[in-house]
Amino acid sequence: MANIQFDQKLTNEIKVSPAAIEQLIAITSSEEDVNGIRIFVSGGGCGGMTYGLTFVDKPSSYDRVLESKGLNIYVDSVALSFLEGVEIDYKTEGLNTNFVFSNVFANSGGSGTCGGCGGAG
Repeated sequence: MANIQFDQKLTNEIKVSPAAIEQLIAITSSEEDVNGIRIFVSGGGCGGMTYGLTFVDKPSSYDRVLESKGLNIYVDSVALSFLEGVEIDYKTEGLNTNFVFSNVFANSGGSGTCGGCGGAG
């Protein structure tokens, strides 16, 4: 049986700012055995979805990849359904620096709030 590959390249499904790309390159260049960065989604329900980044040593066969300036950014196919339309930036505000996920509910049409949890409506 032949190994069927699906299109693994991401184009405009997610957007990563140049500042975020540069910071991710800086972070990964100091790590051994890191093949790239994974964008992940976890949680749900009343707490909402959690979005984050982690190192990847070896991508899975279900990963899609966005390549930019030699950096591989991986998203598995399931997470991509929640991430499509997301914009990731790297911001500095005072002494704080962090990655910011914007437009995270673009594809799902959600608001990030739970209308059925406690309290009277």
